[in-house]
Amino acid sequence: MAINIIIAIANCFYVYGLLIVVRCLLTWIPNLDWNNPILKLIKDGADIYLDLFKKFIPPVGPFDLSPMVAMLVLFFLRNIIIKLAIFIFAMTGAIK
Repeated sequence: MAINIIIAIANCFYVYGLLIVVRCLLTWIPNLDWNNPILKLIKDGADIYLDLFKKFIPPVGPFDLSPMVAMLVLFFLRNIIIKLAIFIFAMTGAIK
């Protein structure tokens, strides 16, 4: 049971990371209709997190490096949260 919770946490981070990658790739397509409900969901879901980094990391020429930093922070947080969950479950005896 405990390992399933840890896997679910890891998968949530993985899916959100994919959402960010898809959002970044879609910005390369010109004349994309961002009013499409699916594209709007992708954009709004990713931009909540990406906007935190865009405030502090200015673009370098035509390149926006904030998504790369955001992904690094996301994977760092994922590792911390998973290791913390493993520690908590081990302390409670749910994982041996």
